[in-house]
Amino acid sequence: MVHLLNSQFLSLILLSLIVVCLLMWVAWIWATKINNAGIVDVFWAFNFSIINIIIWILAGGGNKFRKDLVCGLGILWSLRLGIHLQRRVFSHLREEEGRYRQLRKEWAERVNTKFFLFFQAQALSNVILSIPFFIIALDKDPVIRPMEYAGAFLWLVSIAGEAIADRQLSAFKKGPGSRGLVCMKGLWNYSRHPNYFFQLMIWIGVFIFALPGRYGWIAILSPLSIAYLLFKVTGIPLTEEQSVRSKGEAYREYQRTTHSFIPWFKKS
Repeated sequence: MVHLLNSQFLSLILLSLIVVCLLMWVAWIWATKINNAGIVDVFWAFNFSIINIIIWILAGGGNKFRKDLVCGLGILWSLRLGIHLQRRVFSHLREEEGRYRQLRKEWAERVNTKFFLFFQAQALSNVILSIPFFIIALDKDPVIRPMEYAGAFLWLVSIAGEAIADRQLSAFKKGPGSRGLVCMKGLWNYSRHPNYFFQLMIWIGVFIFALPGRYGWIAILSPLSIAYLLFKVTGIPLTEEQSVRSKGEAYREYQRTTHSFIPWFKKS
């Protein structure tokens, strides 16, 4: 582990953690003023751009094209997701998303303190998920391996898939009479959470990209972490609970007929 635990690797991680924790502190202050914790998602997405900019400017000694490729893809994904979330959240700043309203009820006794810790936990997740970016950018091998290109390709395709899913859902919500109805257009006809599916595939692509490098296996932390968040924390469980509360039997029927994650044909 000496190769990874050098001063540059650790200093980049520490600097990134300090910066995103400060940004999440600012986000928390803003959230308490407007009574809307949903802005955490926007900051979380854009934080990956900040981290990749730090890596691109300060990481030295690795292959320049490899660093440009990983930082370019990281910023592309971060900006795409961040802009999408910013449009969704900022257009309804006075109306907090259902899953955060539920957390506000559950954390009523010390809601501000618990949301502060939640925001900081999101900042920590930014850095943990970004570990493959540091590994890739500091890789000194002069030759880009085929597996790295494969990982980058899967990453790019998954960014496109996530964007398509988000666009289809946004178009449905803007349609007349969509309130209380379930989106079953496009990818949403085959999965209840195609956006989450492609988000996990993005991190699998990142892992594949990092894997050929020395100690690249550590990058498995990223897809495992995002899978835990999606399946156990703020992803599918809270989204499903809120959907059942807001859409009732229509969503329960959707659950009975449509796979929860991997896009596939309808259940019989």
